Amino acid sequence: MGSITVSNLGKAYKQYPTRWSRLGEWLLPFRGARHKLKWILQDINFHVAPGEAVGLIGINGAGKSTLLKLITGTTQPTTGGVAMQGRVAALLELGMGFHPDFTGRQNVYMAGQLIGMTVAEITALMPDIEAFAEIGDYMDQPVRVYSSGMQMRVAFSVATARRPDILIVDEALSVGDTYFQHKSFERIRAYRRQGTTLLLVSHDKQAIQSVCDRAILLDAGRLARSGPPEEIMDYYNAMIAERENQKLEVKTLDSGKVQIISGSGEASVAQIALLDEHGAPVEVVDVGAAVTLEVTVQAHAPIPRMVLGYMIKDRLGQAMYGTNTHLKEMPLAAVAAGSLVRYRFAFPMNLGPGTYSVSTAIVSTDTHLVNNYEWRDLALVFTVINMRRPHFEGTAFIDPTIEIVQL
Repeated sequence: MGSITVSNLGKAYKQYPTRWSRLGEWLLPFRGARHKLKWILQDINFHVAPGEAVGLIGINGAGKSTLLKLITGTTQPTTGGVAMQGRVAALLELGMGFHPDFTGRQNVYMAGQLIGMTVAEITALMPDIEAFAEIGDYMDQPVRVYSSGMQMRVAFSVATARRPDILIVDEALSVGDTYFQHKSFERIRAYRRQGTTLLLVSHDKQAIQSVCDRAILLDAGRLARSGPPEEIMDYYNAMIAERENQKLEVKTLDSGKVQIISGSGEASVAQIALLDEHGAPVEVVDVGAAVTLEVTVQAHAPIPRMVLGYMIKDRLGQAMYGTNTHLKEMPLAAVAAGSLVRYRFAFPMNLGPGTYSVSTAIVSTDTHLVNNYEWRDLALVFTVINMRRPHFEGTAFIDPTIEIVQL
């Protein structure tokens, strides 16, 4: 079982006003420093427990790649340190360490030895590596003729040929086809079930929420927030909205969950409820029951075009279903300041048993990236139970009509 402990970690680079300043500092060290420090990371502290999966997120330039290099030892820290226990496999930069003039097979031998495998072990594992990479005869072609997706296939296959105690994966998995991404994540999930500790860097919300137990948000070289993946991803999206001069509000609900509200504030959700077929508010719903999501929106300023959308998520934050009045061709035009608008969305609750939440978005188009008046996570929480249907597995109730013909 592997673990990672990061303590007071910091990385800074020296910046000199001129090249002569650098030379002067070398030749005349007693005259004092002539540089300034540019801090890339400062005061980073966290612990990844054995068997835990942690996602690392942040905008480009937040320091994620530098942090991974410090953790894996390819870059030395300015302050603090990293302690790791267990065998580590890291997939940082695409094809890092691959020589373009060597074949894929030759590069597998080199990369395998770099992560601690012997030649005999690599030879024994080669059939599995080839089978997982699925690049055929290209394994014996120079890497310079590979596409980026092929390089990723080989790099991931060799890095995960043996189950490591710690697996560190950067954005490399975002390269390549959807089929191999699914295949790779299935291997990661399998290793997780066997006890591998995972540190994953990705901008893919679904990947973070489906694989990780916890997420860490880096912002401007500092650890901004740590918590459940859904909460951190929502906070990350709201933080980006705040930088576009939109408000950011963080509330702790009675349930202990953290609600994120962001937007410019021209409109807001005044009331939201889930109603049964008789119009009564409910918090527990039977599978397949007819329900109505009722949302009352108040406009605080004149809005030329108003669209309301909602998204139903499971307990992990995975999207179950979402739509809006733009997609349904029912936007409202010229909404006056101070007016109230009540929306009713009627549908059968064809979800599997579990706890779900509803997020709402008041926008002007089909996306919250343009005129985001309000985005509200955890606007409503409800539970689905199965009281009348035969037992089934999954998050969706797609009850079939079955026909069997014996021939």
